[in-house]
Amino acid sequence: MAVEVATLMKKLAKDDSRRVVHALKVGLAITLVSLFYYFKPLYDGFGTSTMWAIVTVIVVFEFSVGGTLGRGLNRVMATFLAGALGFGAHYLASLGGEIGRPIMLGLFVFVLAGISTFTRFFPKMKARYDYGLLIFILTFCMVSLSGYRDDEIAKLAFSRILTILIGCFFTLVVSIFVKPVWAGTDLHHLVVAHIQSLAIFLQGFGVEYFGLSQEEEICKADMQKYKTILNSKSNEESLTNLARWEPRHGKFRYRHPWQQYLEIGSLNRECAYRLEVLNGYLKTNQFQMPSQQIHGELQEECMKICSESSSGLRELALALRKMVPPVTAKSHIEKAKIAVENLKKHLEEWRFEELNNAMEIVHVVSLASLLFDTICCIEKIVDSVQKLASMAGFKAVEVQSSVAPQQQKDLQDQSNSSQPCSGTTILLAHHVITVDEGVPC
Repeated sequence: MAVEVATLMKKLAKDDSRRVVHALKVGLAITLVSLFYYFKPLYDGFGTSTMWAIVTVIVVFEFSVGGTLGRGLNRVMATFLAGALGFGAHYLASLGGEIGRPIMLGLFVFVLAGISTFTRFFPKMKARYDYGLLIFILTFCMVSLSGYRDDEIAKLAFSRILTILIGCFFTLVVSIFVKPVWAGTDLHHLVVAHIQSLAIFLQGFGVEYFGLSQEEEICKADMQKYKTILNSKSNEESLTNLARWEPRHGKFRYRHPWQQYLEIGSLNRECAYRLEVLNGYLKTNQFQMPSQQIHGELQEECMKICSESSSGLRELALALRKMVPPVTAKSHIEKAKIAVENLKKHLEEWRFEELNNAMEIVHVVSLASLLFDTICCIEKIVDSVQKLASMAGFKAVEVQSSVAPQQQKDLQDQSNSSQPCSGTTILLAHHVITVDEGVPC
């Protein structure tokens, strides 16, 4: 039993070493706050209410900075508001005498507890203020139903609020300044990893489907990583809600458009569902490979579609990881769309009545249709990331870079239709290339 527990602990720590750091951070915060319990002047001033500081650290400290800030602010605001309302309800009820006091207190508790509980059903309130509403109900009932005199209630409320503030202060200091874990950064990296997973599958699909061999073989386990995207909605929504609480950090500015990540994540899932169907083409034995009559043209166009789509997604993931505008991703998607159109033309030109296998016809047409839908979905992802780059103010890295002659020629050919050749500056893959004057068009 002990060996199994030790093995499980080792696996948890190996999967994410930040878990070990978080455990040590919680222990450090509780230790710092507990020292105040033995600080005589403080203990004499607050008495047993000092324990509320330790309780605050335990219930407020979360894995990420956003989670800790959200819980801390919820607890402080709910305690302040509920304490004030509870003191007011206690004072008003005392004016009713011995008979009216319990009736008025019961009415106040019924109304505020009922309204607060119903408010928790609102999705936005539940996502961001659910913990605060619970603390509000608890604190209001404790203060309003207390049997202390008015002066004792005011002293009790003041001492508990102050000790809660002390606990929140030490919790936030340790959470932010000791190996902080930012929910916004985790969300950003998660979306990047999902786009990368889509690119890996598309890169390997054509190779696996046509049974080709490449110098760099693609691991089948890596190809299946896209499946984690299918169940990522709750994780993305949770990280988005936590990221909204976080202050400016790293390249993430104040009021960073976190909501846009949910849109990108939704489009990633739509694309992953299509890849799940494509994955069925690799696993099923129901359909045979297309006949030699159409195999060559189908393979050429399908490989081009998969290659360009994968390259576009990789460019997109790289740009998003570096937080720069995705410049070249769109061009890869356009090339993939051209390949799809060529494939559709081939389908129109083929005389299917000469093919004896009707299932083969359905197989080829459905594959082409699915690839076209996948490209359309990827194009939406590119547009969504470009929108994020615009909203977040991503800036291109302008550095001079030497480019191979053939690449420079391709750049010039691509720019001839919309850019003048003389003194033109072209931004590609986060590099700025200046085309010398005098280059013939």
